[in-house]
Amino acid sequence: MSHITVQDAVTAFADFMEPTDAELDEIEREMPVILAEADLLDAQIVTLDRMPNELDTRRIRRARNRVLAVRRDLANGSADVVSGGAA
Repeated sequence: MSHITVQDAVTAFADFMEPTDAELDEIEREMPVILAEADLLDAQIVTLDRMPNELDTRRIRRARNRVLAVRRDLANGSADVVSGGAA
């Protein structure tokens, strides 16, 4: 009877489960969109348990506009996409 250890199960798939260089490059290219969407999600989470006030509404609107702008820049292939930033 052969026993498979947890280590064997974990390392059995390690070689092909790692992202390729091309996949890592694509993630890096899309990072501004990911960060902008995270800012939008943060702005929306703040308003889950209360009515959004004027400041919340402006923050969500700015974050949504930033997501759209970053997606547009990514789709147009713009090289000057700025990542991060507060909404």
